[in-house]
Parts: sequence; structure tokens; C-alpha cells
Amino acid sequence: MENKLKAFRNRAGFTQQELAHRVDVSSRTIAAIENGHYKPTLELALKISKQLGEPIERIFAID
Repeated sequence: MENKLKAFRNRAGFTQQELAHRVDVSSRTIAAIENGHYKPTLELALKISKQLGEPIERIFAID
């Protein structure tokens, strides 16, 4: 799975910690997703999408 989480997070003006707090995970989880070391659950991906105001398919894609 590929993702553009870091780019969209930066565009929204959130730190990893801020986004993590908003979606109820640790900042380490956000970092792991951004680095491709962790694939989020559908629920988490939807929460991230909602917080960033972007469609889920713009943030996450199957490679």
C-alpha cells in the first residue's frame, strides 16, 4: 500500500502528534504509516481522511 499521508498532513498544518491525537492513536503510529511500516485499518484510514478533509483514495492507494 502506498500513501501520501505526510504530504496531506503537512498541507493541513498538522504535526504527527496533532493528527494522532485527533484520530486517537500514538504519534508513532502516524510515523509508521507515513514510512510504510504499518498499514492502517479501514477505520483508522477513514478517521484520517475525515480529519484531513480528503477522500481516502487520495491519501491511500494499493500499489
